[in-house]
Amino acid sequence: MHSRESVLGEVDLALIHALQLAPRASWTQLSGVLAVSPDTLARRWETLTAGGYAWSSLLAARRGTEATLYAWVELECVAGSTEATAIEVAGDPCTLGVHQVTGEADLVLLVNCPDLHALDGYLAGRVRRLPGVLRARTQVVTQLHNRPYRSRIEQLTPAQTQHLTELTGGDRRARSSTRAYPPVTELDQRIVAELAGDARRSAAELARQCGTSESTVRRRLDVLGAAGAVHHHCLPAPRFSGRPVWALVTADVPPLEVAESVAALTRLRQTRVITSVTGPHNLALAMWLRTVEELHDVTAALVRAAPALRITGTAVSLRTHKIGAQVLGPDGRRTHHIRPDAPA
Repeated sequence: MHSRESVLGEVDLALIHALQLAPRASWTQLSGVLAVSPDTLARRWETLTAGGYAWSSLLAARRGTEATLYAWVELECVAGSTEATAIEVAGDPCTLGVHQVTGEADLVLLVNCPDLHALDGYLAGRVRRLPGVLRARTQVVTQLHNRPYRSRIEQLTPAQTQHLTELTGGDRRARSSTRAYPPVTELDQRIVAELAGDARRSAAELARQCGTSESTVRRRLDVLGAAGAVHHHCLPAPRFSGRPVWALVTADVPPLEVAESVAALTRLRQTRVITSVTGPHNLALAMWLRTVEELHDVTAALVRAAPALRITGTAVSLRTHKIGAQVLGPDGRRTHHIRPDAPA
């Protein structure tokens, strides 16, 4: 198995960080920030993506004028069927995370559906009918407290980050995100679906694929990005990122102290996804760690940051099968992506 150092060099990490901040910036724009030639950046990115070591993807955060619904689903599997079940559900467009874990459950899924009715249809009509599934427990996410795919590379200097923001108009787009959400059209859904596997596909290619003009593609992507209707994420494959261990921490906080506690938790570097949930506890936090041993220090840091927090459970992933739309192989590299559902 390759180590992070043998696969991802400093230029690669800087490039990934830059693409986290400006997913569709041109190689020329990125060259001015990273002081590396456009051709070299393009070649490095091709090497990383072709090898499954990194990816850039776009996923919908809203459907129509409504936010989509997230849920954590724990599966207990028939002995010997866990891997086959994981591979099966990883092929479903609505699963955004599939983790083979320690603890009472065999698998933890992060599921994204339009609404409760669709979630029930997926669980009852699909998941619970799989021959390898014994039991399924669902915790609906009542509030998503941060973006699911926040930048965590932090390789660029503050000056480089500022330069990139100025080149790509990031400040302007961030300010405009406070506006009312526009409707997400069927064309928008088709564009986003085409970008799930590669968020850097050209406007010309998208226009041909979706039967529209390049200017329309660019305009719709600008509108969706400004409104927070999509999530861009550019990530290294976790096994090669320096943070290969996925962990899920569940916790309870008194209702009147949730807002203050969540505000403190979002400031911690380790917390990748923070959700309020239904069920026996009211918070579920997902994170990527350097080692299994780090989990003890991280849970202690969570309680120090939010003293009202009571940890109710922890689990770590033995193998991650899917992140977002990306399916990972046994060696931890991306093998392919699952195209989200979109209008025909």
